[in-house]
Amino acid sequence: MTERSPVRVALADDHPMYRFGLRAVLDASPEVEVVGEASDGAELLALVARCAPDVVLTDLSMPRLSGAAAIVELARRHPDVGVLVLTMHEDDVSLFGALRAGARGYLLKGADRDEIVRAVLAVAGGDAVYGGAVARRVVDSLTGTASRRAAFPELTGRERDVLELLAAGLRTSQIARRLTLSEKTVRNHVSAVLTKLQVPDREAAVARARAAGMGAQ
Repeated sequence: MTERSPVRVALADDHPMYRFGLRAVLDASPEVEVVGEASDGAELLALVARCAPDVVLTDLSMPRLSGAAAIVELARRHPDVGVLVLTMHEDDVSLFGALRAGARGYLLKGADRDEIVRAVLAVAGGDAVYGGAVARRVVDSLTGTASRRAAFPELTGRERDVLELLAAGLRTSQIARRLTLSEKTVRNHVSAVLTKLQVPDREAAVARARAAGMGAQ
């Protein structure tokens, strides 16, 4: 059986010590070979042209040419190269901007060694990869959950959960079982929802929730 060649990776980050640590993580995997490093987007484009990596692992905020701008150019010049973002930016503008530009994966700095290596290998194989909270936001965007959450920004996550289940027609006891809460706690959340939405009763809250698209089973 022919042994599979390691995935060739180019790194881009403007912090030398972070690149050093990241390279050490990748070098420890026999399935990955780091072929070069860049400290900004312009260096990254030159590196890719010179070394022809399989995967680019890049930050977004870098001097001269940002990682975000470099992703656009990489998609145009080297469409076969998989781009995996590794960044501190977890806002939707950065996330969806990078994905629209052509990134196949998005991880937050703080991802552990195994997660980074798995993501590199997955992107090299043509898969899309998103870490934890990022994946949930991508799914929310595709399913419309994000827009439902945005409709009531004054509510906490648990209050939105309760309102969603109210809008789906569940009673207090059913909501309590579904969310593993006491019925008293559910009633307290309902009272908070009514106060924050400035509505007189559950029926009015449910009407507002359903108008915002909540309650679909």
